[in-house]
Amino acid sequence: MNGAESPRDDVVVVGGGLAGCEAAYQLAQRGLRVRLVEMKPNKRTPAQTSDRLAELVCSNSLRGAALSNAVGLLKEELRRVGSLALRCADETSVPAGGALAVDRERFAEAMTRAIEAHPRISVERREVTEIPAERPVILATGPLTSDALAASLAAAVGAEHLAYYDAIAPIVSADSIDWSRVWKQSRYGKGGAVRGERAAPPEGAARPEQPAPPEDAAERRDDAEAGDEAYVNCPFDEAQYKAFVRALVESEKVEARDFEEVRYFEGCLPCEVMAARGEQTLAFGPMKPVGLTDPRTGRRPYAVLQLRPEDEAATAYNLVGFQTRMKYAEQLRVFRMVPGLEEAEFLRMGSVHRNTFVDAPALLGPAMELRALPGVHLAGQISGVEGYVESAAAGFVCAILLAQRLRNEPLRPPPPTTALGGILTHLGRKQPSYQPSNITWAHIAPLEPAHGKLRKRARYEAMAERALRDLDAWWAAG
Repeated sequence: MNGAESPRDDVVVVGGGLAGCEAAYQLAQRGLRVRLVEMKPNKRTPAQTSDRLAELVCSNSLRGAALSNAVGLLKEELRRVGSLALRCADETSVPAGGALAVDRERFAEAMTRAIEAHPRISVERREVTEIPAERPVILATGPLTSDALAASLAAAVGAEHLAYYDAIAPIVSADSIDWSRVWKQSRYGKGGAVRGERAAPPEGAARPEQPAPPEDAAERRDDAEAGDEAYVNCPFDEAQYKAFVRALVESEKVEARDFEEVRYFEGCLPCEVMAARGEQTLAFGPMKPVGLTDPRTGRRPYAVLQLRPEDEAATAYNLVGFQTRMKYAEQLRVFRMVPGLEEAEFLRMGSVHRNTFVDAPALLGPAMELRALPGVHLAGQISGVEGYVESAAAGFVCAILLAQRLRNEPLRPPPPTTALGGILTHLGRKQPSYQPSNITWAHIAPLEPAHGKLRKRARYEAMAERALRDLDAWWAAG
């Protein structure tokens, strides 16, 4: 790429995922001409199947919706400031308990239409193999950044460039589920456990050798408050569960190439990695039975594997929390051990994909710009955020700050009391070994002492109320 190719473009955005589309849209909405460069359909990563922009490859869930959890607050903030991703997500949502989940195809179609129809955005379909010469440029190539561009970035930033792997879960056809063996119920519904309680081990079970990654109790309560039946539950007795765990541990996995280091994100561990941490780890994690009652027995199962609808018509279901790096034949063998999935038709197999990101605190300036390369900005997961909502938020924040700079205005980032400001807080926090992160309350400035000591949920609700108040004032002044 060179500046002579398109002299009328004010900004080049590389990458047509959530962060790139959000950044391009926000810049165009502020009167700037944007060229969005996307390598599909000329080239795809192993996890991609569609030529549309903003393809969701890992899950169809944008996670909890309640303002008492951090990602719910982030979504509400994005709605208030005109996020394209949140508008399209709301328009294409499907039932998911207290979470916001979307019909993947309709969501990507809506995002693609909005970008391609914008009069100040041009879309160019080709691979970018090195950091473009034009300035300013936003690199929003995501966790699946192509090898050539990743090498160019690594050469520019040095040893701080890191890579590890994420894994995605299989999808099964609804018609192939044995509905006589499963039932629909969201956790913490009527007759469930006390809201927010930690999952107790199944009767007679030992505690896990290493606990599964923690969850936000407020997010787990969302399903109870929704009162629907968004999830399908596949129940295990003790013998079935233990046999399933053994099969996961003993299964044949896809191995990393010799020159690649596998470093998993703790919030998206392959199920076989969790199983290897201890026999009961899954029973405390994605297979916890708490809050669920099998209507055929009137009792809580020993363990449960949950399925979540992939589309509005519920023609397909995702195996929740069962991202995997097992070989395809092993996935068929092992996942057909799940009660109700003995004859399952797999519409998508699980797979492993790389996540490429930089050491943001060491490399990025206040406008999400590489200090070593002025005019080169990073947005989305390549900067070190994790998750769909966070990626869109990073694209939004990057675009806002770049637009301010191009108008020769002082930088006015979102307040640190907001979840949007929390994105920048995370990117700026130095760590011994920088790791990507979803948005958490720890990224948002704590309450002032005047609020006194509050219980956790009340504290989060007070932080959310303050965040929206501060966000509205920031946005109105902008």
